[in-house]
Amino acid sequence: MSQLNLDQGQIDRARESARRIAHRVFDDMSQYTTTTVERATLRLMGVDGVDDNQIPLPNRLVAHLQEQKLLAHGAASVVAGAMAEHALTAQQVAEAVAAGKLVLARPKHDKAARQSAEAIAAKMCEHIAAQRAVRSQQIDKVGEARTPWLYLIVATGNIFEDIVQARAAAEQGADIVAVIRSTGQSLLDYVPYGATTEGFGGTYATQENFRLMRAALDEVGAKIGRYIRLTNYCSGLCMPEIAAMGAMERLDMMLNDSMYGIIFRDINMKRTFIDQFFSRMVNAYAGIIINTGEDNYLTTADAFDAAHTVLASQLINEQFAYISGLKPDQMGLGHAFEINPDLENGFLWEVAHAQLVRQVFPEACLKYMPPTKHMTGNIFRGHIQDALFNVVSTLTGQNIHLLGMMTEAIHTPFIQDRFLAIQNAKYVFGTMRDLHDEVEFKAGGRIESRAQQVLAETVGILADIEKIGLPAAIGRGTFADISRTMEGGKGLDGVIAKSPDYYNPFPDLMLAGAN
Repeated sequence: MSQLNLDQGQIDRARESARRIAHRVFDDMSQYTTTTVERATLRLMGVDGVDDNQIPLPNRLVAHLQEQKLLAHGAASVVAGAMAEHALTAQQVAEAVAAGKLVLARPKHDKAARQSAEAIAAKMCEHIAAQRAVRSQQIDKVGEARTPWLYLIVATGNIFEDIVQARAAAEQGADIVAVIRSTGQSLLDYVPYGATTEGFGGTYATQENFRLMRAALDEVGAKIGRYIRLTNYCSGLCMPEIAAMGAMERLDMMLNDSMYGIIFRDINMKRTFIDQFFSRMVNAYAGIIINTGEDNYLTTADAFDAAHTVLASQLINEQFAYISGLKPDQMGLGHAFEINPDLENGFLWEVAHAQLVRQVFPEACLKYMPPTKHMTGNIFRGHIQDALFNVVSTLTGQNIHLLGMMTEAIHTPFIQDRFLAIQNAKYVFGTMRDLHDEVEFKAGGRIESRAQQVLAETVGILADIEKIGLPAAIGRGTFADISRTMEGGKGLDGVIAKSPDYYNPFPDLMLAGAN
């Protein structure tokens, strides 16, 4: 594959700045937990279901722990202590608390409670490891597609209709099926329960919906002889819980970004930074590929002028991912084909940006997004824009390729729109399969010079962020031209300062297992 002449010293300096930026945030946030981290911990310990008012039991149990001033110590040892004292399972403890029959207190024997919590956590880790092994076995048995993998969405609102569409998509050529979440779910501070049929603009992310879709994709994958990956959205106020459910039900990918919720959903900065660490840790242990959201920056900022902010964010996301135990091949770092098509030589700049990202992250499982911002509703022009996007993807060796839809600016795509998108991509990928081995980038040419310029600007902006800190940089609107503050946004009331004896068994077990 032809390579651009890039200064490795600049890449190293940028990566080192990003490392220090991410570790500073992690160190600052390590003194806190959140309500949803504790709810995820309880789910991993076996708590599920809802009470008579359809309130999830993890929420009921965490609220009770807050009322009793116990959450700062960590939910795991308190619940494990109650299990031992009353001879109950974690689920039975939650049900008794919800029914008003049990009031929790500090464990009488804290060391024994911690040992019990660790044993429970170890069993769940064994289950998740087994699911990871099943994925590998299925891929070995039925095979998988060559990259770029074709990524296609379903979004009917009804999980059973989604399954029909997902099967059709797989049979038409999709390699990844993403179930879009219902509008606004990222702002719900709870996870709905059971199979759902009434989502708007998408389908609710629930554990039962994950289980149903996973089973359907396994079935169709066996039929067509290709493993079909399942994706959902591990973002918003319930990042850790959705990560836990995805790990238990063998999802393969999760949309999981360290800053997306802050910038685009106005979720509190502290809440997001704490939650992203725990959720990514679970994803890492489960062998799940995360997809980051830098592509979204280019829907609000100019794709040409702000290209360096995308690369800077990718480098920061990479370092946060390392802290959580993720490997490079689990990092679906996001970018997008979003330059204004009226800009002269815009295609060259798209190639420059995509090739730059490919070379800075040679082992990453890159996620490349199609044009959306400049889709006009002219389906014929849109189909051409998508074809050019497909060319860049195969030319620069992208891994996860989100299919562009010619009806992007009109409505949620119909099955026939998706079929045409798949045919477009498959034609380009087939007819240009080895093009990247046959062409070379002109030394000192426009593409190489543009990539060098973006890299130099990235080094500069990361040095600036390192000086002032990431929260201050976000406050200045560095990313996506959107400003947020440390104390603003939704969910700050769910941030809890840890007591000196805080305990959670999962980080030690999962980080060791991931590494």
